[in-house]
Amino acid sequence: MATPKGPDTLLSSSSKHLQTDDRNSDINALILDYLTMEGYPNAAAKFSKEANLQPHQDNASIRARQEIQNHIHSGSIQAAIEALNELDPERHHADRITQILDDDKALHFSLLRLQLVELIRSCNSAGGDIGPALKFATEQLGPRAPTNPKFLEDLERTMALLLFPPDSLEPQLASLLDPELRRTAADSVNKAILEKQSARRAAAIRQLVKMRAWAENTARDKGISLPDRLDIGLRGEEQGHHDCQQSHIGNGHEPMVTS
Repeated sequence: MATPKGPDTLLSSSSKHLQTDDRNSDINALILDYLTMEGYPNAAAKFSKEANLQPHQDNASIRARQEIQNHIHSGSIQAAIEALNELDPERHHADRITQILDDDKALHFSLLRLQLVELIRSCNSAGGDIGPALKFATEQLGPRAPTNPKFLEDLERTMALLLFPPDSLEPQLASLLDPELRRTAADSVNKAILEKQSARRAAAIRQLVKMRAWAENTARDKGISLPDRLDIGLRGEEQGHHDCQQSHIGNGHEPMVTS
């Protein structure tokens, strides 16, 4: 079995072989764009230097997004909200300061609900006190829930976690305690920050992958004969695909902490 490689190792080897052909400069740019948009400041800085490309964003901006996402991944939702509220506020008419969460009520509610989930996760431990979870739900989510039917439904479903033991939850409720909820929230926050900064909401390579999949599916629907698997033209693609399967770098920013 191949030894799993971290982002820096993979990028270092990738940048060296990609630079051997000027035709791959666009691929280098796509890789740097992905690292920048997804919030990998160290890897982005290293890759831009090795590929001789100008950084797309300053490291401080990328690190700020990374810090917020890391807070969410570790379950520190209050810290994430505070950092998000301090991130580049914009001054509008009447000297009113608005932040991302002021403008996106759904995002704000989803983060508060995730914070409630984390409180419930804590009180589910042996001898846990449900008081903090009830207090938070009453003060923070209760006043917001009636403003949107979906908010109310989400709150009711989350509060149901207090009624059943964690090991006997129905799949719909158990999904609230799954780490995927943190990943989804972190991704939504990252997109909201980029949108607020007048940047694209996702890395360009994501759109290219969607376009390629659409073109392939359209061709197959029209009866055009295509191989079962289409290479995208990168040298060492098969090995790279194998290495990615062996590693666990995925789309996260830090290892998930679920307890």
